[in-house]
Amino acid sequence: MLVFVIPLKSPQVSKSWERVSKLFERCIKSVCNQTSTDFHALVVCHEKPKIEFTHPHITYITVDFPAAKETNPVAQGNTDKGRKLLKGLIYAQQFSPTHTMAVDADDCVSKNLTEFIKQNPNSNGWFINKGYKYQEGSQYIYLKRSDFNKMCGTCNILRYDLNNFPQPAEYNRGYGYYKYYIDHAQVRDILTQKAKAIKPLPFAGAVYILGTGEHLFYDSTKLGFSIFNRRFLNPSIRDEFGLYNL
Repeated sequence: MLVFVIPLKSPQVSKSWERVSKLFERCIKSVCNQTSTDFHALVVCHEKPKIEFTHPHITYITVDFPAAKETNPVAQGNTDKGRKLLKGLIYAQQFSPTHTMAVDADDCVSKNLTEFIKQNPNSNGWFINKGYKYQEGSQYIYLKRSDFNKMCGTCNILRYDLNNFPQPAEYNRGYGYYKYYIDHAQVRDILTQKAKAIKPLPFAGAVYILGTGEHLFYDSTKLGFSIFNRRFLNPSIRDEFGLYNL
């Protein structure tokens, strides 16, 4: 089984809680659009979002973590995200997953992930090397042909035992304590050094959504792709990733 873990920011730090909820609703619909039912989605949040969509494979985990003590706003946001990821990943044990995947709450994922993992239950895991990036509201989508995992946090699928949980897990620590769960670009190299290498996913696995107005870190230059990587956002891509206009 594949368990998706989705950390959701709180209303208190959102520019628009309504906007965050709409982005999340699209994300969770995408996650639940899998071609195989052998998955579960864990949403870790301070407050359950007000959305219409429900699914029997979703569990909401509410937390009461205090505000991070980091002086840097980005580090504060990452600390909150790290705490929620760790909480969700440990909770996932209840579902006996073969693999887990961290998903940012505004991204979309391929509907083929769960079926692929089901067919490869013993693999160390995969990193998404190829994926898409999309600016909200555009009629185009851009193919990232390599190193997608260095750009987007929705990128690593790990065998459950490779999550490297601290013993015991703590939730009142600073940013550095949660780095393994936050620094998505480093996971591939860390596991390679431990002789537990993960492979590139053999298909485009996710869509990195930009221009939402709610990014912790956003750099518009990340959309500077060649016209040769531009695609019309056609019905096939929309269907595979559950990507619809908000």
